[in-house]
Amino acid sequence: MTLVGIVVALIAAAVILLVLALALKIVTQYERGVLFRLGRVIGTKEPGLHVIFPIIDRLAKVSLRIVTQPIQSQGIITRDNVSVDIAAVAYYRVIDAVKSIVAIENVSAAIDQIAQTTLRKVVGQHTLDETLAETDRINVDIREILELTATEWGVEVTLVELKDIQLPEDMKRAMAKEAEAEREKRAKIIAAEGEAMAAASLGEASDIMMEHPLALQLRNLQTLIEIAVDKNSTVVFPASLMSTISELGSFLAREASASKPSSHLSSDSLGAVLNPPSPVEDV
Repeated sequence: MTLVGIVVALIAAAVILLVLALALKIVTQYERGVLFRLGRVIGTKEPGLHVIFPIIDRLAKVSLRIVTQPIQSQGIITRDNVSVDIAAVAYYRVIDAVKSIVAIENVSAAIDQIAQTTLRKVVGQHTLDETLAETDRINVDIREILELTATEWGVEVTLVELKDIQLPEDMKRAMAKEAEAEREKRAKIIAAEGEAMAAASLGEASDIMMEHPLALQLRNLQTLIEIAVDKNSTVVFPASLMSTISELGSFLAREASASKPSSHLSSDSLGAVLNPPSPVEDV
């Protein structure tokens, strides 16, 4: 075999390998292949090994996995004229490989731009309080608007979430003052409700004490017992307590005087029965 024959064989082998490399295409499990023949779409290819005709055929691969698309922070003016910076994130996936190739040049760039404009449009229709409190509804509104446009590109928007809301410093201070005032209002309301309940309880207690006067004195004595724990304290007796003590002393004295004559009478009677007096004759 001459040298020329060897060179020709090597060139032929290289050409065959090149043709095989161009003709054999592998589509992975998470991809779909869109086959173009002379610039025209003739179908899609499922995952696996496929043979195409080099030069006249071109196989474009499209990923069907969910793509995370960050939406950069946008300066937005809300409906109540408050400037906020909001960043979000969108999740989408290709459901029609042919449309994602034919209908749009760059799906990722298109989703990014339409998401930014939709975010600005939707948030601008809400007030600041609604934006902070109703993020779920805003997320749904953005996703629905994006899906209407992205469906024409063979793309499904699965989720949109607001991930960061930046407020101006003066607005943060104003909201902090508002929150502090709200907490003070709640504290005053709770204190007033407690006073009302205490007043009602005191009213019921006073009614009971009116029916049982000694209950008030027992309560006074209980109070004295409580404050007598501190031996350095000075106890001042209320006038009502002193009058009660004097009345109690008078009551005990009356009881003692009432019981004393009866006891003497019974003893004298008993002595008269036991020792009768002797008769005295007149002289």
